[in-house]
Amino acid sequence: MSGVPVVSERSLRRIGHKGADLIAPGNTHASFDAALAAGVDMIEFDVLPERGGEGRLLLAHDYADAAQRVPHTLEEGLAHLAGDAFAGIEIDVDLKLPGYERSVLQALRAHGLLERALISSQYRSSLTAVRAAEPGVRLGWSLPKLRRDPFRSRALTLPAQLGLLAMRALLPSRGARAIRARECDALMVHWRLVTPRLVRRVQAAGGELYVWTVDELPRLRALKALGVNGVITNDPRLFGALA
Repeated sequence: MSGVPVVSERSLRRIGHKGADLIAPGNTHASFDAALAAGVDMIEFDVLPERGGEGRLLLAHDYADAAQRVPHTLEEGLAHLAGDAFAGIEIDVDLKLPGYERSVLQALRAHGLLERALISSQYRSSLTAVRAAEPGVRLGWSLPKLRRDPFRSRALTLPAQLGLLAMRALLPSRGARAIRARECDALMVHWRLVTPRLVRRVQAAGGELYVWTVDELPRLRALKALGVNGVITNDPRLFGALA
């Protein structure tokens, strides 16, 4: 494996969230196709184990999402992304829970997509498991680890703001240490956590900084100006409006 790809100073990796979730339902072939048509460099999608112990892996963000439709399996999704139309497009395989890392690696190998993959997770135990099984694969540590956005609750706004300030102060050092220790190769960070110091520290440590989930053009432009390595959006058509 070649490790973290070299990115020119002015480039911004264009990443479609769940494919292109604002154009077509996310984690589907149609959404992947829409992201491709919008000119992305990378497609992010979610992987979740099926309930009931049958062993299948599904393309779904959570079990509520899976229950609302008939989700593609990981095998079906990878077979689609391995097609000629997606040649050269990177993939971000986001593991929603720990425990099935080797199965994901096996599927990526079987479809010839391991070299194009970045595997991300909020769970550091998953990153450790993947690194042990496949030392050369790129890893992304996703932050923060939250089930819901606390800023959507008026009662939680103040503690959320205080927590945000504390995390902004601590994350640059924590992230840089994790990268230097080869626990991960990139940070996948919510846009509220991004600061110029975080960008500098992550990149000085030899890592990359990807930002999620950005669906507003002014914020996208501001992040590009900060020099982040990539932005994840539900609407990759926004990239066409960047100067």
